[in-house]
Amino acid sequence: MTSQLFAICFTSPRPSGLARFWSGVLGWELAAGPDDGVAVLHPDPAGFRIRFLPGQEPKTGQNRAHFDLTSASPEDQRQTVDRALGLGGKHIDVGQLPEDGHVVLADPDGNEFCVIEAGNKFLAGTGVIGALACDGTQEVGYFWSKALRWPLVWDQDQETAIQSPHGGTKLTWGGPPVAPKTGTNRLYFELALPADADRDAEIGRLVSLGATLAETGEGEDEDGRVLMLDPDGNEFTVRRPC
Repeated sequence: MTSQLFAICFTSPRPSGLARFWSGVLGWELAAGPDDGVAVLHPDPAGFRIRFLPGQEPKTGQNRAHFDLTSASPEDQRQTVDRALGLGGKHIDVGQLPEDGHVVLADPDGNEFCVIEAGNKFLAGTGVIGALACDGTQEVGYFWSKALRWPLVWDQDQETAIQSPHGGTKLTWGGPPVAPKTGTNRLYFELALPADADRDAEIGRLVSLGATLAETGEGEDEDGRVLMLDPDGNEFTVRRPC
């Protein structure tokens, strides 16, 4: 059976503090993780969680992925921005124009995210996290559509987006130009297998779709996760059932 998107992971030198920030911004519940990390839980048990794990990866330029948060009204957008600033976020400049309606912020670790203006039709009905917007190729969008068995909901001018058949957050890739990858990504996907799945078979399926096993020489880690790379070289992990 296909592995599921279990979590979007952040590595951080202070995972507990970063988890409190995102719990406060999103209004999601904090929970201890199955290892040294901490998580904020989606209010829908079928949704992915956000996990915060210890890590010292230096930040080199913009992250390859960031959250786009939705707004129900201009006042709702202002409240989200104010809440984020009050919890330790800050305004940043990534080249946005003065007339742009979205607000660009960074969390206390410097991870970028946007608070999108009300009325965005593409993100309508997705929930508070409208999208995880990624820097990536059309090929990697196709890969993740097949890997997760999520349908393409946008495929135009080499830009792609996928969404669970059950709705919720969209995963998007902006197409070229794609900035060169430098170092290990601070944000990555964590996949989990159903209890009755054969992990070796699933890893083989992902490889057949274009993924590769990371050359760490360590196999699975102490938490039962195998590190892999998608066709754009982005790290992701496949874990045993939790």
